[in-house]
Amino acid sequence: MNIKSLLLSVSLLSILLLSGCNSTVPLANDQESAITKSFPVPQENQSALYIYRDSFTGKALKKDIYVDDKCVGETADKTFFYTLVAGNQTHKISTESEFSPNDLSIFTEPGKNYFIRQHIRMGVFVGGAKLSVSSEEEGKRVITKADVHLAEPGVCDN
Repeated sequence: MNIKSLLLSVSLLSILLLSGCNSTVPLANDQESAITKSFPVPQENQSALYIYRDSFTGKALKKDIYVDDKCVGETADKTFFYTLVAGNQTHKISTESEFSPNDLSIFTEPGKNYFIRQHIRMGVFVGGAKLSVSSEEEGKRVITKADVHLAEPGVCDN
């Protein structure tokens, strides 16, 4: 196989993986999902993190999420995680990517909800993941959609 054929094959495989069918992860029950979608105010010494994924690219990929180096679970398209963390602290949110983890640091004030978006981007061999802080308005808009579901905490691959 010559180098052009190899590059074409890798490119086609990447496109298939990035735009393929949806992957699935274990979901919480509807009642639990509804409670978290009401965006309760965390207790005075805690903050809440909503980590969601809604990107069109990479529907066939699952990506690990960690908060302060502890596994939260694997994301799939149109899923979110809800986790409580200590307020008045900086927290590290990490996701696996193509070659190395991507980290995001966020200082959380007690009694507040924070929204972190994970999105998939094209990579050389497989899609990578990136994290960004979303506004409360944008995070709530995405998470309250009927087809976005709370994922159960799970096991990370790495």
